[in-house]
Amino acid sequence: MKKYIGTLKRTQLFSGVSEDEISAMLNCLQAKMLTFQKGEYVFKQGEHIDKITVLVEGKLLVQRDDYWGNRSIVNVIRVGEMFGEAYIAPESGVLLNDVIAEEESTIFFFDVQRILTVCPSACRFHSMVIQNLFFAISEKNRKLVQKIGYMSNRTTRTKLLSYLSEEAKRQTSNHFTIPFNRQQLADFLCVDRSAMSNELCKMRDEGLIQFDKNEFTLM
Repeated sequence: MKKYIGTLKRTQLFSGVSEDEISAMLNCLQAKMLTFQKGEYVFKQGEHIDKITVLVEGKLLVQRDDYWGNRSIVNVIRVGEMFGEAYIAPESGVLLNDVIAEEESTIFFFDVQRILTVCPSACRFHSMVIQNLFFAISEKNRKLVQKIGYMSNRTTRTKLLSYLSEEAKRQTSNHFTIPFNRQQLADFLCVDRSAMSNELCKMRDEGLIQFDKNEFTLM
């Protein structure tokens, strides 16, 4: 676990907490560390979750398959990001999506009740973690609203332009890398892959964008 203390310090959950304080908290929070191979399920739709997870290595996809096998990618979880905080309320219900390792991934699991219950010493850094959790939930809601913004566009082109524009702003560069391959991007935006690929080529020919695999440049 010590290998990832520095990574945990850079996460939103442990923002403002020193590495020594994080080390002291791992036992208090009953932290467990597990590694998943590419394609393994971290969680499956229908499960009950009582843990908050923090990804410290790799990449996870939150996705859903319908009855006919059509897949939608709801979110991508990058290093330092959390999952599970939306299900910590007692009446949150079961998990609505699958969480799958897109590549070999290492994850910390934290007991929800241990996070929400301040220890008898009422240590400053534990209270800070609770505050950080609240801010993280607020940020996750903002991202969900942002995705709804992508989906509210009527055409494949406007969905693409909306998503690529936000990524350029998020990465503060007109040249950036997205976390999806072509099929995953189509699943994320809920569009047909062939239609999306044709639209990307049209946008490139019109001088709007340049791309190579998952690297894009907005012109």
